Amino acid sequence: MPAGSSGRDVIYETRIVGTYAQVRAIDVATGTEVAVTTPAHAAEFDGRRLALRKLERVLADKT
Repeated sequence: MPAGSSGRDVIYETRIVGTYAQVRAIDVATGTEVAVTTPAHAAEFDGRRLALRKLERVLADKT
């Protein structure tokens, strides 16, 4: 799945545990993975957007 403004391919994984959802974003090119925790009732789009922003920040810090 293309990642918005960065144009990177990103794989998302969402796991719901109780009242929380853990969303992981993995950059295909580098293998860098980040995770964020959101309320389980939050929109999936919002969790993915948050994970993507965190991934972009981590990748920017690596350069």
